[in-house]
Amino acid sequence: MGSMAPIPSLLLAAFPPELAGFTGRPATGWIAACTGIGALPAALETARLLQALAPERVLFVGTCGAYGEDLALGQAVWAQEAVATSVEEAEGRAYRPDLERSRWAATWHPPLPFPAQTVAVPPAITRTEAGAGALARLAGVEHLELTGVYAACEAAGIPCGAVLAVANRVGPAAHAEWRAHHAEASRSLLAALARLGLFGPA
Repeated sequence: MGSMAPIPSLLLAAFPPELAGFTGRPATGWIAACTGIGALPAALETARLLQALAPERVLFVGTCGAYGEDLALGQAVWAQEAVATSVEEAEGRAYRPDLERSRWAATWHPPLPFPAQTVAVPPAITRTEAGAGALARLAGVEHLELTGVYAACEAAGIPCGAVLAVANRVGPAAHAEWRAHHAEASRSLLAALARLGLFGPA
């Protein structure tokens, strides 16, 4: 009886540029795929991939916006927790039912040298300084997919973590900054993970 193939690890990103060329089977034991943009599409596609591939673990990579000046552009952060929220909720103009869950934690913790951050996951990109200030009371960075990915992995019982690279400051200039920096931030992030040996031998 032949030996079984190793269960692959799954490398996820929202869309191809954030995989920075790490597509298909980027390294031995890894499969790369995209979730789509937004928390709900990401949850559905992650759940589909988990059922189809049954990976041993999942790593999500991508870019994020930073609230405030503490994190430099290009800085990689470990997403210790993802929080579903909104500017309206943070400012007290909306609320969630008490029974609605809104927080999911990373369940895989590789030894990576990146600062841990709580990640706010609003339904849309925050465009105002006031909105950024309100959400900064809850989290250090903003991202659009991570609650969906973490929720799907937790439901499937598959360990998952995420590393995000800061591509912009959250606020009025966020989109222009992101367009200018996201490709290089993603390339640098994937290169750093490869240097750290996370993907093993290519």
